[in-house]
Amino acid sequence: MNALRKEAFFDRLPDEVEIKNAEQLRTIVASQIKEGEPTTLSLALESGEVQTVTLAPALTASLLEVLRLVSSGRGFRMIPVEAELTTQQAADLLNVSRPFLVKLLEEKEIPFTKTGRHRRVRANDLFAYKEKRDAARSDALGDLAVMDAEDGLI
Repeated sequence: MNALRKEAFFDRLPDEVEIKNAEQLRTIVASQIKEGEPTTLSLALESGEVQTVTLAPALTASLLEVLRLVSSGRGFRMIPVEAELTTQQAADLLNVSRPFLVKLLEEKEIPFTKTGRHRRVRANDLFAYKEKRDAARSDALGDLAVMDAEDGLI
């Protein structure tokens, strides 16, 4: 399993061949989707045997999201929602500095626990904060667009 971890995209971007492979697989999987239904794929094994795999809609959507990221040449990390993150990991996910994240924690914007003297942030709490923050940003941009339209700037 460690060899697979080294081959995965934990600390690197996909290369050109991987980007093309991901796009090809994304296209194949997407072509088999029927809205709200499981997706059935037939895989030809090296032995010549054909094996059928049925993916639940949530698994299909998750697989397509990973393939979309790889096919666009972007890196990613998968984080279980119940994971506990260090302040540096949490700051990196929010794309903010660690001191700024600590300020958010101390202002109770994001729940955290302390393990000894170290703060830990649950991934699902961080994702909830990020969703709330992104919605507020989107609303503010919408308000600016309305104001620009009213002023005849767009």
